[in-house]
Amino acid sequence: MANSRFGLRTRLGLVRSYTEGLGATDADATAFLNAAGITDATIIGAIQQLVIDLKLYSVWSKMKAIYPFVGGTASTHKWNLKDPQDTDGAYRLTFYGGWTHNSNGVTPNGSNAYADTFLNPNTVFSSNYASHGAYFRETFDAGQTNVFGVTNGTQRFDFGYDNGVLTVFNSIGSNNSDASSDSSNRGFVVATRQGASVVKLFRNNVSKISGTQSFVSYPAFNYFIGARNANGTAALFSNSKSIAFLFIGDSLTDTDATNYNTAVQAFQTTLGRQV
Repeated sequence: MANSRFGLRTRLGLVRSYTEGLGATDADATAFLNAAGITDATIIGAIQQLVIDLKLYSVWSKMKAIYPFVGGTASTHKWNLKDPQDTDGAYRLTFYGGWTHNSNGVTPNGSNAYADTFLNPNTVFSSNYASHGAYFRETFDAGQTNVFGVTNGTQRFDFGYDNGVLTVFNSIGSNNSDASSDSSNRGFVVATRQGASVVKLFRNNVSKISGTQSFVSYPAFNYFIGARNANGTAALFSNSKSIAFLFIGDSLTDTDATNYNTAVQAFQTTLGRQV
């Protein structure tokens, strides 16, 4: 224990005791690591700390699915950190089409690749307000649309970038979409509905969208990654850029979004894939 340090860690107003170097563990993190068969010490430490941080920030309980995309293979990338059971009901991913799996995460081929989360937001969230987001390591190419989520042709639960000029858009339980220009798409994107009409989107803890959308309902189809589920069919396939994290959960406050960004940036830094 010569390299351990005892003290207080403060992250954006959160003060907690900790022991650095002692390898703190969490039962939920351990269940995920066991299910995925992860044995790499760096990944183990990163996952353990991520779960510990999310619980201390009171974000963990708001999540339905978290895909940290660690281990470098399809068999390790499919697991939901929140519920690491190999079932559709646990929102374990099934990959379709051409995907690349490596230590940076998952990369769709832009033509037929998508992943089914089996999470139906209409059933899961009912009248609750929701959030979702992802960590992107590379800049999207001009002229391509990059969409994640689901639509029934009217109501949408999606976000992405399009028009070749990095226009970011966001729609959560509405038939409207708020959009804004952005200088990049790299980093951690968090989109959330806050109440009956307010929707927000942050990238790397910087506000990109703060708009008004009257809540209608959530589409009754499964949420897709790497494409948008349009009435049960994958559409608007995302171009070939790596995704290093993705989540779907209940509504997040501004403070939640800030703390989530802190935890995920630390997680990606530990893994050596922060941008």
